[in-house]
Amino acid sequence: MTRLPLVPTLVVGAAIAVMIGLGIWQLQRADWKAHLLERYTAASGRPPVAWPAVPPGGDELHFRRASGYCGEVVAWRSVSGRNRRGESGWSHIASCRTGGLEGPGMQVDIGWSRSHQPPSGWRGGEVSGTIAPDRDHRIRLVSDAAAPGLEPSAPPDPNEVPNNHLFYAFQWFFFAIAAGVIYLLALRRRRQVAAGRPSA
Repeated sequence: MTRLPLVPTLVVGAAIAVMIGLGIWQLQRADWKAHLLERYTAASGRPPVAWPAVPPGGDELHFRRASGYCGEVVAWRSVSGRNRRGESGWSHIASCRTGGLEGPGMQVDIGWSRSHQPPSGWRGGEVSGTIAPDRDHRIRLVSDAAAPGLEPSAPPDPNEVPNNHLFYAFQWFFFAIAAGVIYLLALRRRRQVAAGRPSA
């Protein structure tokens, strides 16, 4: 009987164990993400809040209705976005000083257009809308009303937040099974060669 090669077997076994562990971790992440999306959906139906003086460290305000006051626009940026009809273009985000003209201010998505050029006629004011995640500033307020010359941007929708962790889990489990099968085939061929009966 041909003995199993120790080092390759340990390496493949360790790799398979890691893949299975990653698959289990992704299953846990899928469950966590499902609960997070439920919380986001519930947040969208809760009463409006005032724009926070300091952005929270977590995501507890994501998808909440909110209102705030843009005292002065100090900068503009344009990011890829969609309008309420689902058309692709540019969402225009104003960096605002708040009512007291102090503090970190707020980011306001004041509307959408096909051009990346920011609007020239909006100087600030009262804004109401929905809080969305923002990669650079944690959160931003997507305004219900657009600035002159723009269309309202599509409001943030919890249903558009992906939960791909279940797919990733199955992917890792598949990799583990494939690695095991390939190694077993390699061992089979090794035994055939050792017995002087190479496979066709």
